[in-house]
Formats: sequence, structure tokens, C-alpha cells
Amino acid sequence: MKKVFKVLAYLVTLLVILILAVIAYISLALPNVGDPPVDFKVDITSEKVEHGKYMAYHVMMCVDCHSVRDFSLFSGPPVPGTETSGGERFDQTMGFPGVFISANITPYGIGDWTDGELFRLITTGVKRDGTPIFPVMPYHSYGKIASEDIEAVIAYLRSLEPIETNHPKSKADFPFNLILRTMPTKATLVQKPDPSDQIAYGKYLVTASACADCHTRFENGAFVGEPLAGGRAMEMPNGLLTTPNLTPHESGLKNWTEEMFVQRFKMYEEGHYIPEKVQDDDFQTIMPWVMYAGMKVEDLKAIYAYLQSLDPVENYVEKFVAKK
Repeated sequence: MKKVFKVLAYLVTLLVILILAVIAYISLALPNVGDPPVDFKVDITSEKVEHGKYMAYHVMMCVDCHSVRDFSLFSGPPVPGTETSGGERFDQTMGFPGVFISANITPYGIGDWTDGELFRLITTGVKRDGTPIFPVMPYHSYGKIASEDIEAVIAYLRSLEPIETNHPKSKADFPFNLILRTMPTKATLVQKPDPSDQIAYGKYLVTASACADCHTRFENGAFVGEPLAGGRAMEMPNGLLTTPNLTPHESGLKNWTEEMFVQRFKMYEEGHYIPEKVQDDDFQTIMPWVMYAGMKVEDLKAIYAYLQSLDPVENYVEKFVAKK
């Protein structure tokens, strides 16, 4: 009997050593995406800054998360004056494994970062100190677009006036703080398709906009549904939102014309729409319509063309259920 206990003690000790070794490896060796490019320097031109602003506001949605959103209004537009200064909170009440605060991306927050460090962060999710960020920022998608668009965003951020803030630090819950270190991957940048190839260009824009992150079912920390077929559930302040199907099935966009699709965005364009107050039982969404409304018509048409080229997937969803 003593021999059995002795063997069990050895096994338990070995298991503890293995667990500690794995924790040490994850903590010390990961994430491993390589060093930021040392000689990487973005040339700041007016054209690049203008394009970067377009990408940051209307395609990649950098400004959407790096601002404080007002969800008392439909679609949660940024609180005026908070744009790019960060402070938006993502926490356990929304299903996140920790408390994550969006960073200040004005020169006050990133002024001492090199262009290479910013480029690595945006495309791999790894900060200048080597620690990972939570992928509410879709760096996995940004790592699959063209360098020229990332550079333009960096140029735009460099052009901003600094806004002083004092946000608390993000903190992941255990054991997700360890899992988080395994998530960053090296970027696989691509050449930007010619807009004349509408479907390829639309696919590129869908990637840059990270549409699949919201419009794909997500359970227990992993995507489990068909990409862009909808079904991801999200807790909103006044109810449960389930994202709609974007494939060309009857339960999705089959009966949508190009004009209908474009106008669905453009109806929220600045100068035509004033965000409305949301009552307790009103439909509310995380979709930043007011910001996407600024996307160019030809870009929206390309996205529509790509979505219509997908295989249709049946997925009927109830988009919103108000809290009782």
C-alpha cells in the first residue's frame, strides 16, 4: 500500500512539474511573433493621412472601439470628444474573460511608440513590451490585409492632436491571462486587390472590416458556425442581440438588391440621420451604423458583390430579445 502511495506521489509531483513547466513556457516564451521591424518608417503625406482616416473611421473601425460609445443612443455612436482617446470598457457583464479598456491612440498614448511597434501591434496583437492584447481588436484580420492600409492608419494616428487620459489597465481573468498569450500569430499580409475585381476587393474589405468576427456564431471562446452566417449572441444593456446571416440564403441576404444593401448603410450617413434615444424594450445593436455609413458607395457595392458570391447558409435568427 505504501508503494502505491509512493508511486502516486511521484506521479502527482511529475504532473505539477509539467504544469509549472507549461505555465513557465507560456509566460516567458509566448507570444512569439517576432520583433517589430526596426527600420520601418511611415512616410506621412496628406494623401496617406486622409486614406488612414477613412480606414480608421469607416472600414477598420479603429475609432469605434478607441472611443467611449453611448449606448443610450441607437447603434452606440462615440461620445463627442472621446474619439481615438480610448476608454471603452469590455468586461464580464458582456461575456468577456476579464476587464479590457481600449487604449488612447492619440500621440498622448502612442507618441513614444515606433512605427514598427505600432505595425506589429495592429497586425499581430503584441504590444511594445511583448505582452498580448485581447482580440476584441481584430488583429487576426488586420494581419491579413495590405501593408499600405496599416501604414495609412499609422500616418493618420500620428497626425492627431494628443488627448490626455488616465484609463485603468486591462486585466484578463485567470486562466485566460495565460491563454491570451497563445493567441497572437505572425501576420500574413497580402497585396490589395484592384477595385475592378469587385468580388476579390469586396472580400478584402470584409476582412479589413472584420465582419466575420461579429457575423459568425461564437461559443465557449471559439467560432463554431459558418463564417458570415450570423448567430453570434451579444449581451446589450437592454437585451440580447444575435447577429444576422450575411450569406445569400433566404434567411440572409438572398432577397436584397445592391441598392437596398447600399442604402441600408447610407441611411445613417452624417447630415441625414440623428441618433435616436433607445428605450428599454427597443432594438439595440453593436453595429456602428453611423461610422460604416461613411464608407464609399463603390466599397459597399464590392462588399455586397462578395457576400452574394458566398455559398448560401440557412440560419434564421431572432435578432433581438429585450430584457424583461
